[in-house]
Amino acid sequence: MDLDAFSAVHGPAWARLDELAKQRRLTGAESDEIVLLYQEVATHLSTVRSVAPDPSVVSQLSDVLGRARAAIAGSHDPSWSDAARFLVVSLPAALYRIRWWTVVIAVACCAVAVVAGANVYSDPAAQAAMGTPSQLEAYAEQEFANYYTNNPGQSFAAQVWTNNAWIAMQCVAFGITGWPLMVLWQNAVGVGAAGGVMALHGGLDVFFQLILPHGLMELTAIFVAGAAGLKIFWTVIDPGGRPRGRAVSEEGRALFTVALGLVGVLAVSGLVEGFVTPSDLPWGLKIAIGTVVLAAFWAYVLVLGRRAVLGGETGDLRAEHNVDQLPIAA
Repeated sequence: MDLDAFSAVHGPAWARLDELAKQRRLTGAESDEIVLLYQEVATHLSTVRSVAPDPSVVSQLSDVLGRARAAIAGSHDPSWSDAARFLVVSLPAALYRIRWWTVVIAVACCAVAVVAGANVYSDPAAQAAMGTPSQLEAYAEQEFANYYTNNPGQSFAAQVWTNNAWIAMQCVAFGITGWPLMVLWQNAVGVGAAGGVMALHGGLDVFFQLILPHGLMELTAIFVAGAAGLKIFWTVIDPGGRPRGRAVSEEGRALFTVALGLVGVLAVSGLVEGFVTPSDLPWGLKIAIGTVVLAAFWAYVLVLGRRAVLGGETGDLRAEHNVDQLPIAA
C-alpha cells in the first residue's frame, strides 16, 4: 500500500474528525457525522497498523481518535466536589473496611518487634550479627539520635515521606503476591532490633522518646498499607461468593484508594518526624502531639468510615464511573 496516496485520499476525513472533536458543542447533524467519521478513521488506523505501520501516522490517527472518543462518550472532569467526596466518603470507607486487618497486623508486628528486641538484648550472637561492640555503642549513643538532626527539617521530612509512601504503595500494589508479609516482617524486626541495641546501652528511654512522636502515626500507616495489600491477597483465596476476577478488581480499586490516602497520612507523619521529633519541645509534649495525630486519624476512620460504609460505600469507583456488573445469585 502506498501510504502517501492513502493519506492523501483519506486526509480530509481525518482533518474533519479532528475539527469536530475539538468543537465544544455539536449540532445533531455534527454528532451523527462525528460517529460515522470515528468508525471510518478507526478502520483506517487498523489498516495502517496492519499494512504500513508508520509511527507518525499511527500516532496522528490515535490522537485524533482519542479526542473524538472523548467527544462522543463524554469525559468526567475532576472537580473540588470529587476531591471532597474522596476525603469524606471513599477514603474513610476503604480504611474502615480494613480496620480489623490493621489492628491484627499492628498487634502481630508489635509482638515480632518485642521478640526481636529481646533477642538482640540477650543474645551475644544476635548482637555480633549487627556489628562490633564499639559499633553498637556508637549507634546507641550517637547515630540513632543524630539520624533525626543531621538534615534540615524540610529535606528530612520530604525524604521520610517519599520513602514511607513508596513502601506503602508497594504493599498495596504487590499485595496480591503476599509481598506485604515480607515488608511488615522486616520493618518489625528492624524496629525491634534497634530498640534492643538501645536497651543494651541504657538508651531505651531515648528510643521511645524519638520513635513515639512520629512513629505512632507512621507505623500505623504502614500497618494500614499492609492490611490493604493482604486484603487483596486474601480476596484471591476467598472471593466472597463473587467471580474471582471481579472480586480482585473491585477490592484492588477500593484499596488503591487507601494507597492514595496514605500519601497524605504519611506526609503528616513526615512533618512530625521532620519538625517535632528533633525539636526542643519537652518530650511529653512531643509524644502528646503524636498521640493527637493518631487519635485524629482513628476518629476520621471510625466516624466518617462507619457512616460511609453504612451508606453502601466501599471505596470503589462510583457506579456511574464503573463498568456494568452482572448480578450474582445469592
